[in-house]
Amino acid sequence: MKQQKTGLYILITYCAMQVSGAIFAPLLFKLFTSMEFKNPALLASGWWVFLGMGIATLITLLLVRKDTGFLIPLKGTQSTLLKTVGWGIIGFFLVFVGQALAARIEEALGVKPGSENTAQFIEIAQEVPLAILSIVLFAPILEELIFRRIIFGSLLPKTNFFVAASVSAIVFAIIHFDFTHILLYAVSGFIFAFIYHKTKRIMASIISHMLLNGFVVLVQFYGDDIQKFFKTFSQMP
Repeated sequence: MKQQKTGLYILITYCAMQVSGAIFAPLLFKLFTSMEFKNPALLASGWWVFLGMGIATLITLLLVRKDTGFLIPLKGTQSTLLKTVGWGIIGFFLVFVGQALAARIEEALGVKPGSENTAQFIEIAQEVPLAILSIVLFAPILEELIFRRIIFGSLLPKTNFFVAASVSAIVFAIIHFDFTHILLYAVSGFIFAFIYHKTKRIMASIISHMLLNGFVVLVQFYGDDIQKFFKTFSQMP
């Protein structure tokens, strides 16, 4: 019962964070406009993303800290810390391969590459660098606790791995509101669920998620420089 209450409070916190944008983002926009900042819309979005997700993550971690049994709902032996980190890294590469296959399928179906959702976040992060923390740290923590620990963890005992992982992955994909690339997000969510189920530690899927988001940010910001580096390196005698 205590774990269910903790899960409910986390869901409420997450929903409140999402809804808060409709209230606080316009207020921040007015503030930055009155101060004659350039790109007030991006500034407002960036600061809301950072503050909103940061506060939601802090509240969530405090809730988890008060419920010591919340993080161990799955039956079975938990992986050691070393194996957890190892599977977290493996999970990143599995998601990378999974997304590549999903992208091929989308391309065959006529879907253009490139996520508007990702591009929008990167544009915001360029204006408010602190928003990178929301993408790389806050989002993986919140999303793994909600979609893997709460949704997948609640469905698994009542169904089976495939059903629980599929439902959590689909909800995970829908909540990103990037329906053109819903397959990419669903594949990622399914693999994150596998990593969590394999290790019985939510930290493993959080690590995979952080590495994936960090990689995306790195490529978006420094993709051209990375390509030039490897091109120069390959031409060295």
